[in-house]
Amino acid sequence: MAATHTATEILRRVDQPVAQASGLPNERYISDETFIADRDNVIGTGWACIAFIDDLPEANYALPVDFMGLPLLVTRDKSDTIRVFHNVCSHRGMHLADAPCKTNGMVRCPYHSWTYALDGTLRGTPHIGGVGKHDHPEFEREKHGLKAVRSSTWLGAVFVNLSNDAAEFEDYIAPLTKQFNELTTPEQRDRFKSAPQGCRTTLEVNSNWKLAVENYLESYHLPSVHPELNRVSPIDAHFELDYFDNGAGQGSLNYTRLSVDDQMLPMVDDWPEEHATRALYPVLYPNTLIGIHSDQLFIMYLQPIGPDKTVEHVRVSYVGDEALSDQYKKLRDETLTSWTSVFSEDVFAVERMQKGRSSPGYKGGAFSPVMDNPTHHFHQWVAKQLVNSDSA
Repeated sequence: MAATHTATEILRRVDQPVAQASGLPNERYISDETFIADRDNVIGTGWACIAFIDDLPEANYALPVDFMGLPLLVTRDKSDTIRVFHNVCSHRGMHLADAPCKTNGMVRCPYHSWTYALDGTLRGTPHIGGVGKHDHPEFEREKHGLKAVRSSTWLGAVFVNLSNDAAEFEDYIAPLTKQFNELTTPEQRDRFKSAPQGCRTTLEVNSNWKLAVENYLESYHLPSVHPELNRVSPIDAHFELDYFDNGAGQGSLNYTRLSVDDQMLPMVDDWPEEHATRALYPVLYPNTLIGIHSDQLFIMYLQPIGPDKTVEHVRVSYVGDEALSDQYKKLRDETLTSWTSVFSEDVFAVERMQKGRSSPGYKGGAFSPVMDNPTHHFHQWVAKQLVNSDSA
């Protein structure tokens, strides 16, 4: 049986200078109990990405999402408004939608056929007052709609705050966007667009979601895990981003735009010339991994399935409608293939770290005083979320 540690003990061992700190203990990666605790006390306390808008390809669409065992429902109504609800009927707790679907503007419970509009309003209650009587004077229908989950959209992604007490989403991401002029305003963000081809991929990884975050935060593993990438964007061309309350990351000074048949993807018009080869790789805690480049932007969100299984969902966006035309299809395909290769190379690393978390010979490990600062920052953040939840 693995040893367990209180939140205070975890924070005490992690919240030390990086050279003296020890990482999160093994049980935070392998236990079913801590997996649910992560949902409620770590991921659920911030703004977590759960879907992409293009997962709902048209108006009047419903998308069920498994959020670490919690059934959620993302809806897109006739005016293209995105909302998130608990995927459960208010009557007898029936799970509502079990597959993505085009709707007629309603979601129907398969048990007693109560129906809900995509804004969550309860519209139909067949026979609630007796056979053929679909209303009752003592039943207040307006009190029994779908239960909303606090949500927001950004860069084509859908975010939720389960605890309902995080900062407003705009304030939550402000420390990140202030560092990256290319993402500051809605107009700047709207330049990045994705298409059905050359924009999306999914990877299944047999590891805890936190290991995927930790791996993405640092460039220390580049020479060993990504030798080809390290030749074009070497470890000594990487740098740490400024930490912010809910994130950290790294960047590269040696990004090279892909060229195919002497053609390159369109780039951001006002991208600073002095930053032509700069790329930025921040993580917005808890589960959103971002890549910012002059000619593309990607988001990977982590969907934790179990303590030792995570699905990585990736969307690559390009600059302007022109970049989505057939003229650039080969470049989009090559770009996606390149990123898929890089992300796939990380799989063995995080999966073997997951195996290592079952060893009593590992008790949180150590951090490089120079190369592991972003990872250390993430461990501190997790520990602080656990302590804050304990004291709430």
